[in-house]
Amino acid sequence: MTDQLKELLPFLHERNPQVRQIALANLLGQTPKGSPHRDIFLTGLRGGSGLQKPQDNDVLRDLKLLCRDQLATAHDAFRALVNLSDNSLVVQSLSEPLFLTFLVSYILNPDSILADLASMLLSNVTASAAPCVTLLSLQVSVIADPKSFTGYFPTQSRSGTCTAPVPYPSGEEREVLALPLLIDAFVQGAPLSGSQDQEKQKHKGELHFLASVFANLSITPAGRLFFLAPRVSNPIDGTGELEYPLSKLLVFTEHKDTIRRGGVASTLKNCAFYAKAHRAMLSSESERVTVPPCTVEAPGMDILPYLLLPLAGPEEFDLEDQEKLPSALQFLPSTKQREADPVIRLTHVETLLLLCTTRWARDFLRENGVYEIVRALHEQETVEKISEHVERLVNFLKRDEGTDTGDDDFENTAETVSGLEQVPESDDDDNMIEEL
Repeated sequence: MTDQLKELLPFLHERNPQVRQIALANLLGQTPKGSPHRDIFLTGLRGGSGLQKPQDNDVLRDLKLLCRDQLATAHDAFRALVNLSDNSLVVQSLSEPLFLTFLVSYILNPDSILADLASMLLSNVTASAAPCVTLLSLQVSVIADPKSFTGYFPTQSRSGTCTAPVPYPSGEEREVLALPLLIDAFVQGAPLSGSQDQEKQKHKGELHFLASVFANLSITPAGRLFFLAPRVSNPIDGTGELEYPLSKLLVFTEHKDTIRRGGVASTLKNCAFYAKAHRAMLSSESERVTVPPCTVEAPGMDILPYLLLPLAGPEEFDLEDQEKLPSALQFLPSTKQREADPVIRLTHVETLLLLCTTRWARDFLRENGVYEIVRALHEQETVEKISEHVERLVNFLKRDEGTDTGDDDFENTAETVSGLEQVPESDDDDNMIEEL
């Protein structure tokens, strides 16, 4: 059987498109982890070290090219690479600048039919640290396109499933940092509230898996600082008010899609490890604050309502407790339900624990109804680990502050105070996304 499958490999770069598609369709079933003949895709791969570049084999090189092919072939090529991307040598190959630039450009183009598969692949690739470093500084080529709702056309997105606009934009091509554009695409890809009509969506893909990409990036110190450094709201023309990139993700903590909610929750948690950002994360949008070492001011992120809403239920509070709550949590309807996913509930509680690292943040949480919300949560919680973390949180909120806790010590890391760990959206091979 192995020899028979190997005989199909040369047909992946056959001139006839139907032959390429049939060959790949027959090989696809051997790409998932544990498949008996999976090694035929991995033989000959070499990792890079020092000045030596990673070396592809012919099969992987063909699969990367086939992602640009016509719909059926490109679909199977993306699926094959998603399945193979649990292998570190494959990830090195997928992280090389030419393919990574195509992958990101393809996701950015609202007309890309397979953007969700591409986002899934990018999520798997960024589960490794090195691609995260590359993505943080990656620039993509764009041309201003007034006819597109995004205002630009990513020139390296062209493929069989994403053709160039007609007429082709006449502007000058230039390089733009990719990550701010990915955040905007993520926001635009969210389904319209109350609408199930995909035709009304700005992007052909929903791009939920970009939330996992952001979670993976925010594990690194440089990634956290990106989300916590002010940028203009329009990254294409460099105009608009300054805002923290993290603030664009907050509205999705109660989105209907679990992948999107979970990735955003993990990103918030990872950013909360940076204690110097707590004041900016909690301050209202009417206040202008900085996140050291940056000295540029921007409106506060006001993340507390977005952390507490998923933890809140339909419980009624007396008037005194009700007034402590952020306005978004006051007088919730009797139909209000808590976050159903226990992993996401735990993540939000852990974020609140991390915010307890600093004295200013602890006082803010006390004054804004956190104890009241988590007390009601604890009464209904059935997962022991979440209950234990809620009890730790209550201990922080209810303890007496002494002279030794009066000043924030930024040298004392959040990891030490809380005992929590930064975890990517997919933290081991078993959690890698696999498209079967």
